[in-house]
Amino acid sequence: MDLRQLRYFVAVAETLHFGRAAERLGITQPPLSQQIRALEASIGARLFNRTNRRVELTDAGRLFLGDAREVLARLDAAAEQAARTHRGDVGELKIGFTVSAPFTPVFSRTLYAYRQSHPGVALALSEMRTFEQIDALIERRLHVGVIRPAALPEPLECIELMREPMVIALHADHPLAHGDGPVSLSAFAGDDFVLFPRSIGLYDQVVALCRGAGFAPRIAQEAREASTQVALVAAGFGVAIMPALQQRIQVEHVVYRTLADENARSAVWLVYRSDAQTAPLRAFVELVRAELARAAP
Repeated sequence: MDLRQLRYFVAVAETLHFGRAAERLGITQPPLSQQIRALEASIGARLFNRTNRRVELTDAGRLFLGDAREVLARLDAAAEQAARTHRGDVGELKIGFTVSAPFTPVFSRTLYAYRQSHPGVALALSEMRTFEQIDALIERRLHVGVIRPAALPEPLECIELMREPMVIALHADHPLAHGDGPVSLSAFAGDDFVLFPRSIGLYDQVVALCRGAGFAPRIAQEAREASTQVALVAAGFGVAIMPALQQRIQVEHVVYRTLADENARSAVWLVYRSDAQTAPLRAFVELVRAELARAAP
Protein backbone atom coordinates (compact mmCIF):
# COMPACT_ATOMS: atom_id res chain seq x y z
CA MET A 1 0.00 0.00 0.00
CA ASP A 2 1.21 3.49 -0.82
CA LEU A 3 -0.18 7.01 -0.59
CA ARG A 4 -0.92 7.13 -4.29
CA GLN A 5 -3.23 4.14 -3.90
CA LEU A 6 -5.00 5.86 -1.00
CA ARG A 7 -5.62 8.97 -3.12
CA TYR A 8 -6.89 6.81 -5.99
CA PHE A 9 -9.21 4.94 -3.64
CA VAL A 10 -10.68 8.14 -2.15
CA ALA A 11 -11.29 9.56 -5.65
CA VAL A 12 -13.21 6.44 -6.71
CA ALA A 13 -15.08 6.26 -3.39
CA GLU A 14 -16.22 9.89 -3.70
CA THR A 15 -17.31 9.65 -7.34
CA LEU A 16 -18.36 5.98 -7.40
CA HIS A 17 -17.26 6.05 -11.01
CA PHE A 18 -13.88 4.91 -12.32
CA GLY A 19 -14.01 7.16 -15.39
CA ARG A 20 -14.80 10.35 -13.46
CA ALA A 21 -12.24 9.45 -10.79
CA ALA A 22 -9.57 8.96 -13.46
CA GLU A 23 -10.46 12.34 -14.97
CA ARG A 24 -10.17 14.03 -11.54
CA LEU A 25 -6.79 12.42 -10.98
CA GLY A 26 -5.49 13.26 -14.45
CA ILE A 27 -4.83 9.64 -15.44
CA THR A 28 -6.45 7.04 -17.64
CA GLN A 29 -8.84 4.44 -16.31
CA PRO A 30 -6.76 1.23 -16.75
CA PRO A 31 -3.94 2.18 -14.35
CA LEU A 32 -6.53 3.43 -11.86
CA SER A 33 -8.34 0.09 -11.90
CA GLN A 34 -4.99 -1.70 -11.60
CA GLN A 35 -3.97 0.29 -8.51
CA ILE A 36 -7.34 -0.26 -6.82
CA ARG A 37 -6.99 -4.02 -7.35
CA ALA A 38 -3.45 -3.87 -5.95
CA LEU A 39 -4.72 -1.96 -2.89
CA GLU A 40 -7.46 -4.52 -2.28
CA ALA A 41 -4.90 -7.30 -2.61
CA SER A 42 -2.54 -5.70 -0.08
CA ILE A 43 -5.40 -5.16 2.40
CA GLY A 44 -6.94 -8.55 1.81
CA ALA A 45 -10.44 -7.15 1.48
CA ARG A 46 -12.72 -6.10 -1.35
CA LEU A 47 -13.39 -2.33 -1.18
CA PHE A 48 -15.83 -1.96 -4.07
CA ASN A 49 -18.62 -3.98 -5.58
CA ARG A 50 -18.40 -3.42 -9.32
CA THR A 51 -20.93 -4.14 -12.03
CA ASN A 52 -21.20 -2.90 -15.59
CA ARG A 53 -23.69 -0.27 -14.44
CA ARG A 54 -22.57 0.86 -10.98
CA VAL A 55 -19.80 0.96 -8.39
CA GLU A 56 -20.59 0.63 -4.67
CA LEU A 57 -18.47 0.66 -1.53
CA THR A 58 -18.42 -2.53 0.46
CA ASP A 59 -18.73 -2.41 4.26
CA ALA A 60 -14.94 -2.69 4.44
CA GLY A 61 -14.66 0.09 1.86
CA ARG A 62 -16.89 2.46 3.81
CA LEU A 63 -14.86 1.90 6.97
CA PHE A 64 -11.59 2.25 5.09
CA LEU A 65 -12.71 5.51 3.47
CA GLY A 66 -12.90 7.37 6.79
CA ASP A 67 -9.43 6.23 7.80
CA ALA A 68 -7.96 6.99 4.36
CA ARG A 69 -9.35 10.51 4.40
CA GLU A 70 -7.88 11.11 7.86
CA VAL A 71 -4.44 9.82 6.81
CA LEU A 72 -4.41 12.03 3.70
CA ALA A 73 -5.63 15.08 5.63
CA ARG A 74 -2.85 14.64 8.20
CA LEU A 75 -0.29 14.21 5.45
CA ASP A 76 -1.46 17.35 3.65
CA ALA A 77 -1.40 19.30 6.92
CA ALA A 78 2.11 18.06 7.71
CA ALA A 79 3.32 19.01 4.23
CA GLU A 80 1.77 22.47 4.50
CA GLN A 81 3.31 23.00 7.94
CA ALA A 82 6.73 21.99 6.63
CA ALA A 83 6.37 24.33 3.65
CA ARG A 84 5.27 27.22 5.89
CA THR A 85 8.20 26.59 8.22
CA HIS A 86 10.59 26.58 5.27
CA ARG A 87 9.13 29.89 4.03
CA GLY A 88 9.43 31.40 7.51
CA ASP A 89 5.66 31.70 7.94
CA VAL A 90 5.69 30.00 11.35
CA GLY A 91 8.09 29.93 14.28
CA GLU A 92 9.50 32.57 16.60
CA LEU A 93 11.58 35.68 16.09
CA LYS A 94 13.28 37.28 19.09
CA ILE A 95 14.10 40.94 18.48
CA GLY A 96 16.09 43.27 20.69
CA PHE A 97 16.02 47.01 20.25
CA THR A 98 17.45 50.14 21.81
CA VAL A 99 15.21 52.76 23.35
CA SER A 100 15.28 54.92 20.21
CA ALA A 101 14.65 52.11 17.72
CA PRO A 102 10.84 52.42 17.69
CA PHE A 103 11.31 55.94 16.29
CA THR A 104 13.31 54.56 13.33
CA PRO A 105 10.93 54.60 10.34
CA VAL A 106 12.41 51.55 8.57
CA PHE A 107 12.20 49.47 11.74
CA SER A 108 8.59 50.36 12.51
CA ARG A 109 7.51 49.85 8.87
CA THR A 110 9.27 46.48 8.72
CA LEU A 111 7.61 45.30 11.92
CA TYR A 112 4.21 46.29 10.58
CA ALA A 113 4.79 44.60 7.22
CA TYR A 114 6.20 41.46 8.87
CA ARG A 115 3.20 41.07 11.16
CA GLN A 116 0.90 41.38 8.16
CA SER A 117 2.79 38.90 5.98
CA HIS A 118 3.85 36.40 8.68
CA PRO A 119 1.00 36.19 11.21
CA GLY A 120 2.10 32.69 12.22
CA VAL A 121 5.47 33.89 13.57
CA ALA A 122 5.50 34.82 17.25
CA LEU A 123 7.43 38.07 17.74
CA ALA A 124 9.18 38.51 21.10
CA LEU A 125 10.45 42.09 21.45
CA SER A 126 12.79 43.19 24.22
CA GLU A 127 14.13 46.68 24.90
CA MET A 128 17.83 46.19 25.59
CA ARG A 129 21.03 48.19 25.60
CA THR A 130 23.37 47.84 22.65
CA PHE A 131 25.95 45.73 24.46
CA GLU A 132 23.24 43.54 26.02
CA GLN A 133 21.93 42.81 22.54
CA ILE A 134 25.39 41.91 21.24
CA ASP A 135 25.86 39.45 24.11
CA ALA A 136 22.39 37.98 23.55
CA LEU A 137 23.05 37.51 19.83
CA ILE A 138 26.37 35.78 20.53
CA GLU A 139 24.66 33.50 23.07
CA ARG A 140 21.75 32.87 20.64
CA ARG A 141 19.17 34.38 22.99
CA LEU A 142 18.21 36.86 20.25
CA HIS A 143 17.74 36.39 16.52
CA VAL A 144 18.12 40.04 15.57
CA GLY A 145 18.99 43.32 17.27
CA VAL A 146 18.55 47.01 16.49
CA ILE A 147 21.43 48.99 17.95
CA ARG A 148 23.52 52.11 17.72
CA PRO A 149 26.97 51.52 16.14
CA ALA A 150 29.37 49.41 18.18
CA ALA A 151 32.27 47.03 17.63
CA LEU A 152 30.78 43.76 16.37
CA PRO A 153 32.49 40.42 17.06
CA GLU A 154 32.22 37.57 14.59
CA PRO A 155 29.88 36.22 13.36
CA LEU A 156 27.64 39.28 13.68
CA GLU A 157 26.68 41.26 10.59
CA CYS A 158 24.86 44.57 10.29
CA ILE A 159 22.64 46.52 7.93
CA GLU A 160 22.48 50.28 8.37
CA LEU A 161 18.84 51.27 8.78
CA MET A 162 19.40 55.01 8.88
CA ARG A 163 21.90 57.77 9.60
CA GLU A 164 20.82 61.01 11.20
CA PRO A 165 22.38 64.23 12.53
CA MET A 166 23.03 64.74 16.21
CA VAL A 167 21.36 67.60 18.04
CA ILE A 168 22.04 69.35 21.32
CA ALA A 169 19.20 69.99 23.75
CA LEU A 170 19.45 73.35 25.53
CA HIS A 171 17.44 75.20 28.11
CA ALA A 172 15.53 78.03 26.43
CA ASP A 173 17.53 80.51 28.54
CA HIS A 174 20.87 79.28 27.19
CA PRO A 175 22.74 81.97 25.20
CA LEU A 176 22.87 79.65 22.16
CA ALA A 177 19.30 78.41 22.37
CA HIS A 178 18.12 80.71 19.62
CA GLY A 179 19.92 81.09 16.33
CA ASP A 180 19.92 80.14 12.66
CA GLY A 181 21.59 77.03 11.29
CA PRO A 182 23.77 74.38 12.95
CA VAL A 183 25.97 75.26 15.92
CA SER A 184 29.51 74.10 16.64
CA LEU A 185 29.95 71.76 19.60
CA SER A 186 33.05 73.65 20.70
CA ALA A 187 30.76 76.50 21.76
CA PHE A 188 29.58 74.32 24.65
CA ALA A 189 32.98 73.51 26.11
CA GLY A 190 32.10 75.36 29.32
CA ASP A 191 28.71 73.73 29.86
CA ASP A 192 27.70 70.85 32.07
CA PHE A 193 26.49 67.79 30.17
CA VAL A 194 23.74 65.26 30.74
CA LEU A 195 24.93 62.02 29.13
CA PHE A 196 23.84 58.47 28.51
CA PRO A 197 25.55 56.02 30.91
CA ARG A 198 28.70 54.22 29.80
CA SER A 199 26.73 51.01 29.18
CA ILE A 200 24.97 52.68 26.22
CA GLY A 201 26.92 52.99 22.97
CA LEU A 202 26.02 56.65 22.49
CA TYR A 203 28.11 57.56 25.55
CA ASP A 204 31.35 56.79 23.72
CA GLN A 205 30.21 58.65 20.62
CA VAL A 206 29.26 61.79 22.56
CA VAL A 207 32.54 61.79 24.48
CA ALA A 208 34.48 61.30 21.23
CA LEU A 209 32.60 64.18 19.62
CA CYS A 210 33.46 66.48 22.51
CA ARG A 211 37.10 65.52 22.42
CA GLY A 212 37.12 66.09 18.68
CA ALA A 213 35.79 69.57 19.40
CA GLY A 214 38.73 70.20 21.72
CA PHE A 215 37.36 69.51 25.22
CA ALA A 216 36.35 66.75 27.63
CA PRO A 217 32.68 66.98 28.61
CA ARG A 218 31.95 67.93 32.22
CA ILE A 219 29.32 65.34 33.14
CA ALA A 220 26.74 66.60 35.60
CA GLN A 221 24.23 63.75 35.32
CA GLU A 222 23.73 60.47 33.51
CA ALA A 223 20.36 59.16 32.32
CA ARG A 224 19.54 56.08 30.27
CA GLU A 225 16.35 57.47 28.74
CA ALA A 226 16.46 60.38 26.32
CA SER A 227 13.21 61.68 27.81
CA THR A 228 14.89 61.83 31.23
CA GLN A 229 17.84 63.72 29.76
CA VAL A 230 15.50 66.27 28.21
CA ALA A 231 13.70 66.67 31.55
CA LEU A 232 17.05 67.28 33.25
CA VAL A 233 17.95 69.87 30.63
CA ALA A 234 14.63 71.59 31.35
CA ALA A 235 15.56 71.55 35.05
CA GLY A 236 18.84 73.33 34.34
CA PHE A 237 21.30 70.46 34.85
CA GLY A 238 23.15 71.13 31.59
CA VAL A 239 22.98 70.36 27.87
CA ALA A 240 22.48 66.96 26.23
CA ILE A 241 23.61 65.53 22.89
CA MET A 242 21.33 62.99 21.25
CA PRO A 243 20.20 61.70 17.83
CA ALA A 244 17.86 64.01 15.92
CA LEU A 245 14.96 61.54 16.23
CA GLN A 246 14.76 62.42 19.90
CA GLN A 247 13.52 65.89 18.99
CA ARG A 248 10.10 64.29 19.06
CA ILE A 249 10.37 64.63 22.83
CA GLN A 250 8.93 68.09 23.37
CA VAL A 251 9.36 69.56 26.85
CA GLU A 252 8.68 73.14 27.89
CA HIS A 253 11.79 75.35 28.07
CA VAL A 254 13.90 72.95 25.96
CA VAL A 255 15.26 73.91 22.53
CA TYR A 256 17.12 71.68 20.06
CA ARG A 257 19.96 72.84 17.81
CA THR A 258 21.61 70.73 15.10
CA LEU A 259 25.36 70.25 15.54
CA ALA A 260 27.60 71.44 12.72
CA ASP A 261 30.52 69.13 13.53
CA GLU A 262 31.44 66.78 10.66
CA ASN A 263 31.15 63.56 12.70
CA ALA A 264 28.01 64.60 14.56
CA ARG A 265 25.86 61.92 12.98
CA SER A 266 24.48 58.71 14.44
CA ALA A 267 23.41 55.51 12.74
CA VAL A 268 21.01 52.72 13.62
CA TRP A 269 22.01 49.17 12.70
CA LEU A 270 20.12 45.93 12.27
CA VAL A 271 22.41 43.18 13.63
CA TYR A 272 22.14 39.40 13.32
CA ARG A 273 24.29 36.28 13.26
CA SER A 274 25.47 35.34 9.78
CA ASP A 275 25.75 31.67 10.76
CA ALA A 276 22.33 31.20 12.39
CA GLN A 277 19.70 32.49 9.99
CA THR A 278 16.37 30.83 10.65
CA ALA A 279 13.62 31.07 8.04
CA PRO A 280 11.72 33.75 10.04
CA LEU A 281 14.95 35.78 10.34
CA ARG A 282 15.69 35.47 6.62
CA ALA A 283 12.20 36.72 5.83
CA PHE A 284 12.61 39.65 8.25
CA VAL A 285 15.98 40.66 6.76
CA GLU A 286 14.50 40.48 3.24
CA LEU A 287 11.69 42.82 4.33
CA VAL A 288 14.22 45.24 5.84
CA ARG A 289 16.17 45.33 2.58
CA ALA A 290 12.95 45.87 0.63
CA GLU A 291 11.94 48.77 2.91
CA LEU A 292 15.39 50.34 2.53
CA ALA A 293 15.23 50.01 -1.25
CA ARG A 294 11.75 51.55 -1.27
CA ALA A 295 12.94 54.49 0.83
CA ALA A 296 16.10 55.10 -1.25
CA PRO A 297 16.06 58.30 -3.34
